[in-house]
Amino acid sequence: MSRHSSRLADCGVALYEEAELNEAVRMSSGQDQVKAASRTLDLFEAFAEAGGPLSLTEISQRISVPISSCHSIVRTLQIRGYVYVLEERKRIYPTKRLLGIAQSIGRYDTALERLTPIATQLARTTGETVIIGKMQGDIVIYLDVMPGSHTVRYTASPGDTFPTHTSALGKSTLSLLSDEALDKAIGKLKFTQFTDATITDAKAFKKDILAGREAGYFLTRGETVTDVMGISIARRIGGEPYAIGVAGPTSRLKENFDTYLSAIKDSEKAISRIDIA
Repeated sequence: MSRHSSRLADCGVALYEEAELNEAVRMSSGQDQVKAASRTLDLFEAFAEAGGPLSLTEISQRISVPISSCHSIVRTLQIRGYVYVLEERKRIYPTKRLLGIAQSIGRYDTALERLTPIATQLARTTGETVIIGKMQGDIVIYLDVMPGSHTVRYTASPGDTFPTHTSALGKSTLSLLSDEALDKAIGKLKFTQFTDATITDAKAFKKDILAGREAGYFLTRGETVTDVMGISIARRIGGEPYAIGVAGPTSRLKENFDTYLSAIKDSEKAISRIDIA
């Protein structure tokens, strides 16, 4: 074989090996995506089988996946509104976004099961949409939503997420923190502006929360969506903070403010009687 022919042969081998490498990388990437999807399904099935919240260690053991990989999956699902983290012992539980799975596992969420009838009654009394939510750092996740009976009403779904600093649920939850913890939590928030009414200053935001503490309730006034107002309170149940609130058109909530606030205070009393070990 001539030197020229030898070089062509070597070049051909190199191109073939490069093509094989590219194909291997592509297949590996595809396999990783399939593996991630499979692990995510395994994670939800693990919750369904366990019948309650799980720690990262417990998830790792149940689905035979390293804790580091479990953490990545959980964080992604949290951002997308599919799971939330319980502060006590850092245990994890799904929202109702995956309705089919949520119907299977939802009944094991003791606190939500107790809160739902209270929220349902509040929705009947006010005719407005009522939300049960839990703060997750700089976002609030809606755990359950009871639609209002008015033709024009606030519409949302379980699993929806909203910025903590623009949510009455977020403000009421933050109010449960000690002054030191509150300052730390506020320092971690990103005060993105969504409307002209959005509070974008940390000092002004803390002042708003302190005013809410004094008044005994918390408001959002078109801070996420123009012309939408919310009234909220928060309580700890079994050591965990949960918030409940009424949301609807600003004009109607202002007109019926005293009546709605009275109904929310009745709900707060009912929540204070919930006892979960």
